[in-house]
Parts: sequence; structure tokens; C-alpha cells
Amino acid sequence: MNWLEYENIAIGKGYNAVCGVDEAGRGPLAGPVCAAAVILPKDTVIEGVNDSKKLSEKKREALFDVIKEQALAYSVAFASVDEIESMNILNATMLAMKRAVEGLSVKADYAMIDGNRLPNLDIDCECIVKGDAKSMSIACASILAKVSRDRLLYKYAEEYPEYQFDKHKGYGTKAHVEAIKKYGVTPYHRPSFLKKILK
Repeated sequence: MNWLEYENIAIGKGYNAVCGVDEAGRGPLAGPVCAAAVILPKDTVIEGVNDSKKLSEKKREALFDVIKEQALAYSVAFASVDEIESMNILNATMLAMKRAVEGLSVKADYAMIDGNRLPNLDIDCECIVKGDAKSMSIACASILAKVSRDRLLYKYAEEYPEYQFDKHKGYGTKAHVEAIKKYGVTPYHRPSFLKKILK
């Protein structure tokens, strides 16, 4: 498998700063959605990097610092629960991606976006479905987004231990749903995601 195929095609077209973009946290019942953008130096493959969903938490944590050290530039951004509620999860995800790309310390001139929707960017970009399993830059972004969001949920767990955010990271597990029914809703929950549960 060629992890740099998409990067090299873009570089071959004359782009110099190609970033991979991915998100974490579209599906959970609580917490913001997080996006990351990563520009790697040309021909860089970081050993052990894969789609973040295929890696253990320990492995993601270890790679988090390696990616930040080796990247030419990286950026992590969020869209809040209030933004998710006011504009819906898809638009909030696109907003987080846009913020991540615009937050890069090196301005990207091309963006490869995981999935099938493009955020509103002022640079050329393309969608790559399952990009986190095809592109090194997108896979690195998926790890930064996932670890950054998980770390936030650990903080929520300290504040609201009875919900066990550290275990389910806000996803709708049986234990999480039972906690919502028993203890009610926290400020970190997404009301629009809870309608069926709270009926």
C-alpha cells in the first residue's frame, strides 16, 4: 500500500503544502466535534500510523507526540455543543475542519478531506472516502483529532464522574444512556441527540 499516493499526486500537480484533514466525534451524545489538519514534510511516512479507529488508545497517545514533532505544521480545532445544536452536526464538522485548516502555521495550498463532503475553504481541495486508511496526512490528522477529543472527555469525567465519560468518550453506550436517564443531562450533552432517550 502506498500511503503517499494522494499526497504525491497533489505535489505532482504543483502544490507545495498539502494537508490531510479528519474529524473525531460526529456520533457521540456529548462533547464537541474535533478536527485536525496535518502537513507532513515531503515523502514522510510515520511508522505505526493508521486510521485512528484501528489503533489502541495507548498507540494513539504514543503517536500523538511523534506526529506533532514530525509534521511541518498541524492544527486542532473544535466546534462546540452550542454550534452543533445551532447548525447541525454536519455543518459543525465542516466548521471545525475549516478552523483546523485555517489554524495551520504554514498555509496549506491543497487540502485532502476525509469523507464525502468538503468544508468551505479558500484553497483547492478534494474528498477522499476512507481517507484515513489511504493517506498518511489524513491518518495523522485522524489521530490528532481523536486523541485531542478524548483528552477533553477525560476532563469531563473528572467533573461528572457518574457519567464515565472517560470510558465511552460520549458515545451512546448502554452505560451512558442509563446514566443520562438516571442523572439527567449535563451542559456537555447534545440535546438534539437525546430526543429518543429522553422521551
